[in-house]
Amino acid sequence: MKHFSIFLFCAFLCACAVPSARKSAPLTEQIQLTATQPKTAQKTTSAKPTTKTPALSPSVLEDEAARYKALPLPKEMRGVWIASVENTDWPSKPGLSAQEQQKEFTDMLDAVKKLKFNTVFVQVRPTADVFWPSKLEPWSYYITGKQGKNRSYDSLAFMVKEAHKRGLAIHAWFNPFRVQNNAKAALSPQHPANKHPDWIITYGGKKYYNPAIPAARKHAIAVITQAAQNYDLDGIHLDDYFYPYPVKSKGKNVPFPDSAQYKKYAKGKNLADWRRDNVNAFVRDLHQSIKAVKPEMPIGISPFGVWRNQSKDPTGSPTRAFSAYDDGLYADSRLWIEQGWIDYIVPQLYWHFGHRAAPYGVLLKWWSQEVKRNPNVKLYIGLAAYKHGTEWKDINELDKQIQALEKYPNVSGAVYFSAIRIKNNQKNIQKTLKKHYK
Repeated sequence: MKHFSIFLFCAFLCACAVPSARKSAPLTEQIQLTATQPKTAQKTTSAKPTTKTPALSPSVLEDEAARYKALPLPKEMRGVWIASVENTDWPSKPGLSAQEQQKEFTDMLDAVKKLKFNTVFVQVRPTADVFWPSKLEPWSYYITGKQGKNRSYDSLAFMVKEAHKRGLAIHAWFNPFRVQNNAKAALSPQHPANKHPDWIITYGGKKYYNPAIPAARKHAIAVITQAAQNYDLDGIHLDDYFYPYPVKSKGKNVPFPDSAQYKKYAKGKNLADWRRDNVNAFVRDLHQSIKAVKPEMPIGISPFGVWRNQSKDPTGSPTRAFSAYDDGLYADSRLWIEQGWIDYIVPQLYWHFGHRAAPYGVLLKWWSQEVKRNPNVKLYIGLAAYKHGTEWKDINELDKQIQALEKYPNVSGAVYFSAIRIKNNQKNIQKTLKKHYK
């Protein structure tokens, strides 16, 4: 992509603010979740735990008047992602003791609080395994070192308590369809993937719930809703992985193996539209399910930073890059904004100002216009803290990107990837952050 040139058109700036004429994507059967999770989680069927499984918080249906109300979204978002998949940020490795895990987490919170951040986005379901006791999916490999092994404390309850103790809002971050990211993280015998092998697709050596299977989508929504219902969270957050990024072999994309489901469910639609419909159905049904149990809880998504290129849609961005809409993820973030299925959006603008295919400044301007389609949806910008002083040789690049946010009234703050780079002060990144966050 780096060899392509970028051409800017003045007329584009007006066009991208015009609401889409496309009809809303048709949806599959409605989710019938009735928030019936028990007050206490069922014990695992593995070896007898040495500590009693902790109780979950009261359900909204049990005592709505007394339940925790999610914190409102801040006027200026100062957020940071805490990734757990592959132990990116926290915990530092699988199977640490409870004391070690808790110390690492509180140290991370202390670091971002000192830098005047106000929100943490914590990945609590990295690969269809969870950070709380649940009947729906097993304990996470990244927490226990062995998927399904009982944990001696409720990790999610601990994280919520410690974030709130420091005045930080906490949004639970979910990956909806990823099931197994590496062979070391063996699936528990009780994992839904083993009970429902028809839900699973293996692609590029990794396992996924197939977004085309209505029951698989319902299951993922049920897991996310359980956390929203039973914990004092301040938001529900999804990342950019819906259909997986394309896997290449000999320079060509390997087809995603869903031809059987396409034949069964597509009803004459072309393949790309059908896949987008599957993702749209998931996003809308998730919105319906979360708002049914906690109407004020914000729902946000962090899509890949390019919706569509102008070469495919004149209202797309003047970029020549991978597109979330067309090129593999089948993510129509424009529709989600227009329909109000999300409360905030955090496009990942992980490129520098001078990038030839997807310049940061061009995309920042495009997204600031895009959210005019629905003023109720807040726009935050995802910034690549991990590139500070490494891939970005200009040590002032991040500083300039943060400054640029101030030019656009529709931009309500930023979220940084990822926390460990900030905590460890990669290339003196804290100095840059302190300049802006006082």
